[in-house]
Amino acid sequence: MPRQSPTLARALENPCAIVRSLGVLSDSWSFLIVREAFLSTRTFAQFRERLGIASDVLSARLSALVEHGVLQKSPYREPGQRSRDAYDLTPAGEELKVVMVAMQQWGEAHVRQRKEPRVLPVTTDTRERVRAGLLDPHGRIVPDTEVAFVRTNAAEAAST
Repeated sequence: MPRQSPTLARALENPCAIVRSLGVLSDSWSFLIVREAFLSTRTFAQFRERLGIASDVLSARLSALVEHGVLQKSPYREPGQRSRDAYDLTPAGEELKVVMVAMQQWGEAHVRQRKEPRVLPVTTDTRERVRAGLLDPHGRIVPDTEVAFVRTNAAEAAST
C-alpha cells in the first residue's frame, strides 16, 4: 500500500467532508478515471488508451481510488495471457454519479463549448437526459437559490 503524503493524511482527518472528498479525488485524472469507469472502462490498458494518461500516473491514481474505496480490483484473464486486475466501481464509487452529473451540468452552463458533449447522463430505460438536483429530507426538489451552507456549532468551537 502506498504511503500517504502528510497533506493527504491531514485532508483525510479534516472534519470538513468537502476537504476529505478532495483528499480522495485529488486531481482531474481521478475524476476522469471515474467517468471512464461509468462508461464501462475496466482495464489498465483501456484507461490508458482512452485517457492518454502516463502509466505511472494511472497506476498511482488507480491505487489511490482502490485504497479509498471508490474502485475495487477484480481478477480477469485474457486467453493466453496472465491474470490481471480489472477495476470496478464500488457502491461508494457509484454514488459519485450525482457528483459527475452535477459537474457536467455546471460545465455546460458556465464553461461553454461549441461542440456537442461526448458523454451524456441518461436513464437506462428511456435514454432521456437526467440532471442533478437538491432534495430536502422529504424528497422534494429545492432550488439552489433556497440552499445555504451554514457553520455548525462544531465549526464555531474549532475556530475559537
